[in-house]
Amino acid sequence: MNRKTFIKNSLGGIVLAGVAPTFTFAQDAQEPEPLDIKLVKEFVVAGHKNLPLVKEMLDEYPNLIYASYDWGNSDYEEAIEGAAHLGNKEIANYLISKGARVNLFTLTMLGKIELVKATLEVYPELLFAKGPHGFTLLHHANIGDAKELSDYLKEKGLKETHVSIK
Repeated sequence: MNRKTFIKNSLGGIVLAGVAPTFTFAQDAQEPEPLDIKLVKEFVVAGHKNLPLVKEMLDEYPNLIYASYDWGNSDYEEAIEGAAHLGNKEIANYLISKGARVNLFTLTMLGKIELVKATLEVYPELLFAKGPHGFTLLHHANIGDAKELSDYLKEKGLKETHVSIK
């Protein structure tokens, strides 16, 4: 092989070596397909009151635990939030055991006094936060029979159990 051919082949190899990782990365960076919206809605609805269906669906589609459904007007809800605003502690605790993302509304329904109080001390404006469908922390405390939390929220000035989420 002469010098000119060697240089040409070497440059080609260098260019190919530089481009190959880009192609590999582009293939790896492709986003997975979103879950079917009907499936997500079915799971969120099941999260309100149907533990056997929640378990069955999570067995088949584990990432449903992170899915939220938009009921319209950006009223998003996850299955755990449905369990929370209906006071379904069994489903909420099951979903938590499977890695569901817990929020202040769920913790309030579950009566986690120390966590809720500590959060509201650091972020007092969350006292008036709107949960899915406009249910407030007071609603969640009441539905979860968390009397001490309900009294605490009222003392802090929360009077409403539901507000519009216009």
